[in-house]
Amino acid sequence: MEPLTGRTHVTPPPRLLPWSSPDGNPCYLVTDHNGSHLSRLADDLEAVQLATGADVLGHARKVLDDPASPHREIRFAGIRLAECLSDALRVAESRGMRLPGPDTEDA
Repeated sequence: MEPLTGRTHVTPPPRLLPWSSPDGNPCYLVTDHNGSHLSRLADDLEAVQLATGADVLGHARKVLDDPASPHREIRFAGIRLAECLSDALRVAESRGMRLPGPDTEDA
């Protein structure tokens, strides 16, 4: 039992994880400890997803800058860019959900 300190314990909102369930549904983590194993795993995967996006963007620019690029290469680049954009938007949404809200005491 925790000692009473006069403060109420507020659990942060669920964290949107950077992966989906096997059915394609979003996965969330509910914890009040940001340093948990699963939180660190999610942080690491977000970093990998963003780095992959930057890498794919570099390759796609080369393909798109070459007017002689075959249709298949352009299509592949577009598909990969869409995948990376989806990952980046999910990371942004997850991080945005974890930003502190406006201070309601000032209102």
